[in-house]
Amino acid sequence: MVLSACSSGNAGGGGDGTPAPGATSYTGSNVKIGTKEDSTGPAPEISGAKKGGTIYGVSEDDFSHLDPQRIYFAFNSTAALLYARCLTGYKIDQNGHLTLVGDLATDVGTASEDNKTWTFTLKDGIKWQDGKDVTVDDVRHGIERAWAPFITEGAAYVQQALTGKGDWRKGYEGPYKGKHLDSIVTDKAKKTITFKLAEARPDFNFTLAMHSYAPTPVHADTKEKYDKQPLSNGPYIVKHRSIDKSMTLTRNKYWDPKTDAIRNAYPDGFEFEFGPTALESADRFIADQGTDQQMVSIYKSIPAERMQKVLSTPDLKARTFNGLLTGTYYYAINCKRITDVDVRKALNIAWPLEQIRKIYGGPSAGDYATTILSPDILGREKFDLYGKLKKPRGDAAAAKALLKKAGKLNQKIVYTYPQSPTYDKTAVVIEQALKAAGFDPVVKATDSTSYYDQIQQTDNSFDVMWFGWSPDWPTAYTMIQPLFDSANIGNGQNNVSQTRVSWIDSNIKKDVVIADQKKAGSAWAALDKRIMDEVVPVIPETYQRRYYLYGSKVGGAMMDPLFSATLLYKTYVKA
Repeated sequence: MVLSACSSGNAGGGGDGTPAPGATSYTGSNVKIGTKEDSTGPAPEISGAKKGGTIYGVSEDDFSHLDPQRIYFAFNSTAALLYARCLTGYKIDQNGHLTLVGDLATDVGTASEDNKTWTFTLKDGIKWQDGKDVTVDDVRHGIERAWAPFITEGAAYVQQALTGKGDWRKGYEGPYKGKHLDSIVTDKAKKTITFKLAEARPDFNFTLAMHSYAPTPVHADTKEKYDKQPLSNGPYIVKHRSIDKSMTLTRNKYWDPKTDAIRNAYPDGFEFEFGPTALESADRFIADQGTDQQMVSIYKSIPAERMQKVLSTPDLKARTFNGLLTGTYYYAINCKRITDVDVRKALNIAWPLEQIRKIYGGPSAGDYATTILSPDILGREKFDLYGKLKKPRGDAAAAKALLKKAGKLNQKIVYTYPQSPTYDKTAVVIEQALKAAGFDPVVKATDSTSYYDQIQQTDNSFDVMWFGWSPDWPTAYTMIQPLFDSANIGNGQNNVSQTRVSWIDSNIKKDVVIADQKKAGSAWAALDKRIMDEVVPVIPETYQRRYYLYGSKVGGAMMDPLFSATLLYKTYVKA
């Protein structure tokens, strides 16, 4: 899960006045499909980079999951990129442009004419950190264990495509009793894995770039315990971890860069520190002392309190990069609890976007959102059903009038968010706006590390939940299906609004098989508008831009255009 931005211009950028990677244009909707040659390692060298040293990463929160099958949050994927390779992945150039390539696979796969059968061949020379080969059975195992009862947090695209069912868990319990899915066929001798889908998926090779579908070794699967100590097939291994405090990564001696077209892996290791707030980290970046000179922010942008100082001080600005996020920040409305659509409309009308964005840092933090689809999505069309661009502070009078008409004045609204200094401040302006609009708001902060696990429980006690989503690959399907398909209502799933509408489900099934991407884009845009007009399951907030600081001895720092984090595997320690 990542999040989004749409401002133009380049308030941050490189020290020479040129834009930082990803800063001035969206790149996601123009992903190139790579060739076998593009998929062949090693990754292109970065000019001036050298091997050695340690990069220090800092974050307010720890990674909530390391088990690939339990990863569906961009922050977790940022770490997983260093130790978990997938069948496919994205080669990212210095301008943030994406090419889909074979990562474990020799290429991006071969599809049948009807896009229901996909075959991939594993590269030679890929090993686990214990020296054993990564096999096609390991790839199958990683996918089949998604059915295990303890795996509830991952993506569901492959499971639904293989079964053709929303309730894909029925009839299979996972691989631990010796049973395999008939729809996945492996050939160890040929090193091939073939997926026989129940439904056409023209973009199935994009799906398999998700960490939810990375292999897990059959010989070393420790089930629930695997989340604490996963085996690596990438350039680094998880050497040591102290929950909520630190994590150390060191080199995987069995990783062969000749097999990897994506990762540079210049540092000898990474030391991650968890706990400091964004403000505390920013002050350390500004001071630039000791090992902080080799430090990067993993996922937290410069806080609003330091933005002006950083961007107006040339030597600090030279140590920044910024980028547009690919998704949308929004607030999910629990439709199971807030059943009246007029109440959901009133929430949209009342929501204080201007005050919230001011806390984030003002216009430099991004643009106001009015749609589900972000500007980077192919076919996306702009609309503003609730007048947010005209009255971004919220229209208390109009919201109150709508509540009164619905007989819902003083409607209680339980609002939750991941606790942090920034969101504590936004909670205050949200509470004030809701009171002015005739609501009875109750604000409940939730621990930030376990936040997603809590709001993804179907019996949670929240009415409105801060949330955000970025496409898993750059099509509208991956924005709308995870969030609004009724098949994705469940513990650990991302239909947090618990939207259960038959015409949404049927339109998703219809639109996903449209092969012409231009026609598909128009169909998804129409569905976006209809959902926001007739169902109103969310309150769009912002399409965001993030700014990052890094230490003076860090080279190669740039924005990951997919996960909106520092692209760790391109960083290096300067001499």
